[in-house]
Parts: sequence; structure tokens; C-alpha cells
Amino acid sequence: MSATKREEVCSHLRYIRVELREMHQMLIKEDLLPDLNEAKEVLAQLDALLDLLSEKKVTKIKSQF
Repeated sequence: MSATKREEVCSHLRYIRVELREMHQMLIKEDLLPDLNEAKEVLAQLDALLDLLSEKKVTKIKSQF
């Protein structure tokens, strides 16, 4: 994986980690469910990360043939 892709993946993971930590704290301390939009935003970040990682695999497969 190139350095720029690695940095991009790390950035996505840091953001997702912070968001999930905040949601967890909300559940534990305040006994509240997170806002639906916040959960959707984290899911969108996970999808973006998956797409980013999947692009590398697709490129690798195409280059083999």
C-alpha cells in the first residue's frame, strides 16, 4: 500500500475511533442512544474506508490479467 493510501486509511480509522468512543461514552455514562445521524455518519466512514481498501484489491486483480 502506498504511503498516501496508508495515511488516508489511518486518518479514516482515527476519525471512526473517536466517533465510536464518543458514542460508547454516551451509552455508558448517560444511558442514551447515539443520534441516528451520528451512527449513519460513522457507517459512511466505514464504507468509505472499505471502498478505499477495495480499490487496491481490484487494481491488483486487474493487473494480474
